[in-house]
Amino acid sequence: MIMEIIDKIKELDIGEVKENVDLTKYTTYKAGGTALGMVYPEDVYGLIDLIKLLREENIKYKVLGRGSNLIFNSGLYNGILIKLDKFDNLEIDGNEITVGAGFQLIKLATRLSRIGYEGLEFATGIPGSVGGAVFMNAGAYKSDMGYVVKSVKVLTPDLRVEELTNYDMDFHYRSSFLQKNPDFICLEATLILKQGDPDAIMQLVEDRKKRRIESQPLEYPSAGSVFRNPEGDFAGRLIEEAGYKGKRIGDAMVSTKHANFVINVGHAKGEDIKELILEIKGAVKDKYNIDLKIEQEFVE
Repeated sequence: MIMEIIDKIKELDIGEVKENVDLTKYTTYKAGGTALGMVYPEDVYGLIDLIKLLREENIKYKVLGRGSNLIFNSGLYNGILIKLDKFDNLEIDGNEITVGAGFQLIKLATRLSRIGYEGLEFATGIPGSVGGAVFMNAGAYKSDMGYVVKSVKVLTPDLRVEELTNYDMDFHYRSSFLQKNPDFICLEATLILKQGDPDAIMQLVEDRKKRRIESQPLEYPSAGSVFRNPEGDFAGRLIEEAGYKGKRIGDAMVSTKHANFVINVGHAKGEDIKELILEIKGAVKDKYNIDLKIEQEFVE
């Protein structure tokens, strides 16, 4: 059945179609099994045609950014993954920047910082797409996308293109309207940034890069912070105090450098990563009665 669907998708002629995709190449954990199909729509019209077909055929699908917050198991993802890499437009008009959902966040933040735009310095170390960053309200250094996003163009569940304001997006700490309404798809975002001194901005970026290298296990595949920091505390501290620093299940391990990172020290399976994360969550709950919120998503 699914192979027939792949043929039908190819007949739509909406963009590149890949079959039997190795998901270890598409997640920052470098873990996962196989997806039956991955499609790269060229534009929103192709995306709409694709979703219509998948719904008609009752095939599950998921939009995949840079895979920086997703955990796939080692089996088969029996559906279609949609990559919006072609949605990579970038327009700079004074302090207003419009950028496609598929644009790489680090690339965007670094480029804008170098030419003197303030406000995205926090994102120069966050691996992900613009769409994923908006969805997660990605942030660091006491800032996040909610501080810089003016509006977001989305595809609604009934396949209409609409614009949501910053207010509509309901940004909160690592949360947004899109997380609560996952049938909406981010197509592009418009940001408002200030203009400043490029040298001073890049000095800040370099200082923070040095701090990340010193404090985070960047030499191993991971998906960044596993848990949100509870109010007034740090997830890493709680995990370390619970005795989980260095804890390992298979090749999934709690980093000895930063306890809020789970890293892949070899050939970790998604199941190992998930088991370790859930074990940590349970241990912190038992010890401190704090229910840590998982930032990452387990994909079934």
